[in-house]
Amino acid sequence: MALDSQTVYRIARLARIDIVDSEVKRYASELSSILEFVEQMNKVNTEHIAPLSHPQDRTLRLREDTVSEGNLREKLQAGAPAAENGLYLVPKVIE
Repeated sequence: MALDSQTVYRIARLARIDIVDSEVKRYASELSSILEFVEQMNKVNTEHIAPLSHPQDRTLRLREDTVSEGNLREKLQAGAPAAENGLYLVPKVIE
């Protein structure tokens, strides 16, 4: 799947990445090869393969779940621009 320059510009805009015109051809090539690899991976038959949580058959060593630090809310909120009743106050960004 070959990407054209328009598609590369749209992807860059969606990702909020500022790209230079001279690099568009290189980005198109690299993104196209990534998409071709994903397409190749999708063709692999994984019907009889069980999902893994880890590539090796190991269990994690567990540690005791203990509190290592006390409640520092007052100290941390002292540096906040606005806090009230233990909550951080933030400006409304969606109307």
